[in-house]
Amino acid sequence: MSKSFDVVVIGGGPGGYIAAIRAAQLGFNVACIDEWKNDKGGPAPGGTCTNVGCIPSKALLQSSEHFDHAGHHFADHGISLSDLKIDIAQMTKRKDTVVKQNNDGILYLFKKNKVTFFHGRGSFAKAGEGAYEITVTGAAEESLVAKHVILATGSNARQLPGAAFDEDRLLSNDGALRIPSVPKTLGVIGSGVIGLEMGSVWRRLGAQVTILEALPSFLGACDEQVAKEAQKAFVKQGLKFEFGVKITEVKTTATDVTVAYTNAKGEAVSLNVERLIVSIGRVPNTIGLNPEAVGLKLDERGAIVVDGDCKTNLPNVWAVGDVVRGPMLAHKAEEEGVAVAERIAGQHGHVNFNTVPWVIYTSPEIAWVGQTEAQLKTEGRAYKTGSFPFMANGRARALGDTTGFVKFIADAKTDEILGVHIVGPFASELIAEAVVAMEFKASAEDIARICHAHPSLSEATKEAALAVDKRTLNF
Repeated sequence: MSKSFDVVVIGGGPGGYIAAIRAAQLGFNVACIDEWKNDKGGPAPGGTCTNVGCIPSKALLQSSEHFDHAGHHFADHGISLSDLKIDIAQMTKRKDTVVKQNNDGILYLFKKNKVTFFHGRGSFAKAGEGAYEITVTGAAEESLVAKHVILATGSNARQLPGAAFDEDRLLSNDGALRIPSVPKTLGVIGSGVIGLEMGSVWRRLGAQVTILEALPSFLGACDEQVAKEAQKAFVKQGLKFEFGVKITEVKTTATDVTVAYTNAKGEAVSLNVERLIVSIGRVPNTIGLNPEAVGLKLDERGAIVVDGDCKTNLPNVWAVGDVVRGPMLAHKAEEEGVAVAERIAGQHGHVNFNTVPWVIYTSPEIAWVGQTEAQLKTEGRAYKTGSFPFMANGRARALGDTTGFVKFIADAKTDEILGVHIVGPFASELIAEAVVAMEFKASAEDIARICHAHPSLSEATKEAALAVDKRTLNF
């Protein structure tokens, strides 16, 4: 016999579990279906983000940064070490523990908010009058009936044509998190978020890392000044970059991977490495969803087609996160999940793509929100800028990390903040102030007139805002 719910969410990643919890808080009878499994076959909700993305990568970044600091920076603080070594098995164990704690936390939140959880794959069976029948395939098959369906099935790593992931030598983000020992040589195809973060982890631990990028320049999506500063820092650390490459062939053996490509000059080049990470983007995941059963519309990329409110072409069927248009970011999915739950309740959910922050958790960290100078020039909009280097910030000097700067872009007439771009220590945390300011349509002067703690990295934010009007405080 079918079990009936007001809302059924398919997918337990950031968009899905947040949508389910918010819908339950709003008084709906909610179920969430998720098929991720832990190493014992048990439920592991949290999607790509928790299991093989945001959370485990940050755990490894933290471990590798500790190792790097111990080997290269502790002596500056009067701390001496001998026989420094890394235990990859222990590092991986810690990462797995962090992941499990997040999985368990989500299950606890489901229980606390009375969300019924089903462990398995959810798919459409058929559409009925005012409801949809959903089949759950798992340890035991279930049949659910839902008035509203929220699809949050996420995305999968994009593969190179003719080079399927084996997660041993040829790695997606999943395999990159489970390398059993430090490779002497590591190749990375793609200099985006995943490529830079995973390349940084293994470079810190001793690998010689080469990053191949098809685009002609580094981080084309972010501010040009930020990209140049970040690239300079990464090269100094030992990361090797090649831009404008075209991959022609990838061959794997039991011991290595060979990548044949043409470089920016059109010359044929070959790179031989122990392991290769492919991070060339992600594709929407609708595997097993059975959209044909109900006539759910997909676009040419395989993404679910939605309008500005995340409504699909079907009544009372919604979709959020990586499986729809927009940036593939966990926090964007969360915002959409909350907004959809509130819209189902008759409220006015809010998502502003222009104030969704972007962060790369390397060292230096890179974060931005809003528009770049290049975008504003294309629009023909008059603007002014101001920036301030961490080199002149007392807290950054005390931390021993003065790389980078904060940059503000404001409207030339109204002084409204149009974009904020940061490269440097704790950029991931500093960007939040800019997001709040932009949501409230603040001016650069508003930030400049707010009292910031001293000494703090946020003083660089204040100074950059002051610099928009060519003023400085000279701490």
